[in-house]
Amino acid sequence: MTALPPAPWPGTRPDDAHRPVPATAPGGAPRPAGGPVLPSDDDLLADAVAASDAPHVVFALSRHGRRTLCTGGTAPAPPLPREDLRYEIGSATKTFTGLLLAGLIHAGELTGGEPAAALLDGGRPAGAAPVTLAHLITHTSGLPALPAAFLLRGLPAWHTNPYARFPADRVVAAFLRHRPRRRPGTRWCYSNYGVAVLGHALAAATGTPWEDLLAERVLRPLGLTGTALRPHEPGHDAPGHGKDGVSPVPAFDAGGFQAAGAVRATPHDLLTFLEAHLDPAAAPPALAPALHAVRVPVLRRGLTHRHVHTLAWFRHPTDGGPMYFHSGATLGQQAFLGFRPDTGTALAAVCTRRFRAHDPFVAAAYGLLAEERPGPPGADGTHRSGAGQP
Repeated sequence: MTALPPAPWPGTRPDDAHRPVPATAPGGAPRPAGGPVLPSDDDLLADAVAASDAPHVVFALSRHGRRTLCTGGTAPAPPLPREDLRYEIGSATKTFTGLLLAGLIHAGELTGGEPAAALLDGGRPAGAAPVTLAHLITHTSGLPALPAAFLLRGLPAWHTNPYARFPADRVVAAFLRHRPRRRPGTRWCYSNYGVAVLGHALAAATGTPWEDLLAERVLRPLGLTGTALRPHEPGHDAPGHGKDGVSPVPAFDAGGFQAAGAVRATPHDLLTFLEAHLDPAAAPPALAPALHAVRVPVLRRGLTHRHVHTLAWFRHPTDGGPMYFHSGATLGQQAFLGFRPDTGTALAAVCTRRFRAHDPFVAAAYGLLAEERPGPPGADGTHRSGAGQP
């Protein structure tokens, strides 16, 4: 892994060089004669919905601001349209937390280099190699995926809601007792635990609960009225299902891991969130610098440093430029969020089934985002289609 900077770099902008020439001229002019005939977005999304094989599925695509949604599933359609339900996005919540941290850094309220233990334990001395906020969001803190005591405490509710049995005070206490085996910043290890601790550290640093902080700094500025951090009124949250696609699963309770997995949102809200990343200049001015910052690589890992990470996103190369994405899962639902500046494309995909292996849902979503087709700018409006509607 390359050396981790002491804190995120405010003001740095991503490299948008080497953008491809669009396949259509501005305004949606037709392709030159003889060009390949590509399937429509409606057809692509319908194929992805069918391949997902889940009770409720929504694939929501934005190309140059023009939205196309396709819904379907193996279960009867719910009373509320599938696209209007809130879906649990699990670990994709970390993209919201990363944006929140970037916003606090650009506002001058934090640097990212603050020792988390000092914030959480009333000014505890930092020590020689403290775990910083930047380490926590980039999964280089040295913390394991979950606290050591999590398995034992969560085991009685392992198939229902294990996280609910590990509330905030236990997450913080476990962190303050933990002694990392490796120096922070030297190894990447994906950690729900670390990002959960980050949420509590941000709350301590600002004197504001993480839930309120996220609403104030991210959700309300972006107008995400269809996003919540807890189960909502009956009928407004999508029901989760187990790996068989039939067995019902209770609504997810993140316990003390809210910053790592509590967000539930409508597909339209998720697209709004992603479209802000595509065009920070059109976002609220207070968020624009943070939206730029979360596109900047902060570490590389793996053989030849192939795996690139930002404060909030996994970043993969394509022929035209980088694509940014993050997936997530709860016990009964899955989500995939991603965007590509070079093609002006954003994708929010959600489904109500938890796949354990041979995951067709994530494969379909990743394939859609990775596809090399800019797509013409479209007129304002939303296209909807139904695939597999009973």
